[in-house]
Amino acid sequence: MKLFNTMTKQLEDVTKKQLDMFVCGPTVYDYIQLGNAKTFTQFDIIARAVRALGFELNYIQNITNIDDKIIKRAAEQKIKPEELANKFTEEFMDDMNWLNNVAASKFAIATDYIENIISQVETLLEKGYAYKTADGIYFEISKFKDYGKLSGRTELKEDDAQSRIDEDDNKKGWNDFALWKFSKEGEPVWSAPFGDGRPGWHIEDTAITEAEFGPQYDIHGGAVDLIFPHHEAEITQMEAASGKVPFVSTWLHAGFLTVTGRRMGKSLGNFTTVRQLREEGVDPNTLRLVFAQAHYRSQLDYSSDVLSAASSRWLRWRSMAALRWQPQNEGRLTAETIKESKAEILKHLANDIQTPEALHTIERVFSEAQEGLEKSVINAYSDFIEFIDDVLGLRLAESTADISEETKQIIEKRNKARESKDYAAADKLREKLARENIVLNDKNGATFWCFKD
Repeated sequence: MKLFNTMTKQLEDVTKKQLDMFVCGPTVYDYIQLGNAKTFTQFDIIARAVRALGFELNYIQNITNIDDKIIKRAAEQKIKPEELANKFTEEFMDDMNWLNNVAASKFAIATDYIENIISQVETLLEKGYAYKTADGIYFEISKFKDYGKLSGRTELKEDDAQSRIDEDDNKKGWNDFALWKFSKEGEPVWSAPFGDGRPGWHIEDTAITEAEFGPQYDIHGGAVDLIFPHHEAEITQMEAASGKVPFVSTWLHAGFLTVTGRRMGKSLGNFTTVRQLREEGVDPNTLRLVFAQAHYRSQLDYSSDVLSAASSRWLRWRSMAALRWQPQNEGRLTAETIKESKAEILKHLANDIQTPEALHTIERVFSEAQEGLEKSVINAYSDFIEFIDDVLGLRLAESTADISEETKQIIEKRNKARESKDYAAADKLREKLARENIVLNDKNGATFWCFKD
């Protein structure tokens, strides 16, 4: 397997068979928007692909449940920050299950690691990398010579996660960041030897990964806007604390979801939430296919047309999955072709998770299957559908249950009516099936059925 490492800007071989991967998760102060969903879904597919390629993967995603945004939103709603965070943690998990993002081994809640955070801050103070102000404990970036090695810069740009640059007039450097913020009235607070308060944003991730993986691990992922300053800060504080380099072997970053070329984001006001689409009745598999159609590193421009096209594609694929219940006497798709196609899909995934190329291979198999499936390939074809579901999470198999024997007899009776040119009787039977949401398609001398949307 080769993955594109943001640190080295090149494809690199992954040879270790047991891998630890951490992906930056949500800050739970609201429903997640589609840009977040793109990142989380594409990393869910990455995790599935890595496992399908024979690697053992321990995949952890964090949930930031203490943050300035959470405190501000809770104050606006006149509720406690933990109440708001708990509500939107549950909503986030519900949205992830709806999207079939279930590949994570564990969701790590930030406040479950307070002791680890405090210990890491103490280490940085002891080693002289951190200092105290009236507002909190800050990392002194000027003391870490490699700051900027991931992004190649030290200055902010428009699409960075700028809102997390901590403001403090007493900081030594403008981009020094908070490790710990001293308590203020009405805010959550934890006791610490250097002053009661709460964690900064960057420190939670390194505290979690040090506790779960140790000071060094294999893969760190997130959206591209986190490269600077967030991931730069993570490298800085962890390598300073441990003295070990590199903190992470491979950095993976997902491209932006855009709307008419502009990044989708809550701060920009051009966002749509996953919950909105759910309420509109959008099929989760359609949205998942939208994200799979783009390579994870590429920018994806979202529109209703893109969603509509993906819906049509998924419904067609669902019909193709239903063919496994409809063996024919003739067909050119062979078990060997199916086997070779699975190997080809894995080859595409092994090349930096090239999902668009994998989808092309799936389309080719479905094109041949549409011409008819002989009984001898039904088992191999069924396995192929389940393989697609395992790797891409599209739930094709569970969306295409077999029809009853009674319904099959109606189809057979209708076909006999057609053969005897009793078209009126054939049409009545077809209409009966349509009322039961079953659509028939006559092609190449055979009749195929699928469930109507």
